[in-house]
Amino acid sequence: MGHDHEHGHGHGGHSHGVSGDADRRWLTLALALIAGFMTVEVVIGLVANSLALLSDAAHMLTDAASIVLALTAIRIAARPARGKYTFGFKRAEILSAQANGITLLVLAGWLAYEAIRRLISPPEVTGGLVVVTALVGIAVNVAAAWAISKANRSSLNVEGAFQHVLNDLYGFIATAVAGIVVMITGFARADAIATLIVVALMVKAGLGLVRESGRIFLEAAPAGVDPDALGRRLVGIDGVDEVHDLHVWQITSGDIALSAHVLVQPGADCHGLRVRIEHVLEHDYEITHTTLQVDHSAAIPVGATANSDRLLPVLEDHCDDAHGPVHRDKPTDGITASRNS
Repeated sequence: MGHDHEHGHGHGGHSHGVSGDADRRWLTLALALIAGFMTVEVVIGLVANSLALLSDAAHMLTDAASIVLALTAIRIAARPARGKYTFGFKRAEILSAQANGITLLVLAGWLAYEAIRRLISPPEVTGGLVVVTALVGIAVNVAAAWAISKANRSSLNVEGAFQHVLNDLYGFIATAVAGIVVMITGFARADAIATLIVVALMVKAGLGLVRESGRIFLEAAPAGVDPDALGRRLVGIDGVDEVHDLHVWQITSGDIALSAHVLVQPGADCHGLRVRIEHVLEHDYEITHTTLQVDHSAAIPVGATANSDRLLPVLEDHCDDAHGPVHRDKPTDGITASRNS
């Protein structure tokens, strides 16, 4: 039996509150603050023989690199979709976020090794220089973190750069405390202990960035969106018989897309139901980028089953390889409201 195909495409604007140009300005300011102080810190760290200061300087280097990467990704992502890149280059920002997460984890591994080595054989540390430098570093990182926070942190790319700077701020606080302990008690291992505290924070932030970017690359549903619950919500709309091939994913941070095959009752207004579905998706789920294929379902001949008065989709010749659950309005003989094909 033939089917009428109605293809609906809804494309809404995605406002993140801060323009790409504003993001670049704030990130550039943070980069200037970090790069300037990092040079000074390396020199003082070598003079004071402080691993905590040198680790902070190394972390600031990754901060600077993460911001440069974020700035590059913003510029690339702004390129329009063309040719084979039908979504454009928006996921360049997600690549940047993943790279930031990985560098945090790699740096954490190196610092953990050095800290453990110094716990076993602690070198002499000049506490006074460590404290003064760390206090200045706190001020610089507070300013840099503030600058990045003014950019669009809903972007995983910007959030990656922010996490680098925020962890560096934590590192300076721990370093300042360690320097004070060394000055008062002479306990040189405090320097390495402070480094291990920062390592733990870096691992937490790095894993979060890698996990979230990985979810986007694997096209998992965005956080807060349950595809099964969404499917049940759509088949609850009067006139909708079935929803299958339902896919919800993120193109990039805050840019959610959805596609689905929707079967409606014979004689129903396909266009009208598509508009209703798009309204539900926009107002209940904030999903405005949708591609819906809407078809009429077929009535089962009278006497064919115990539920012959129910209009059910006949898909054997049309869509016998639906991906994921098939959501139906209500259970029928041998068929559940949501089953895997």
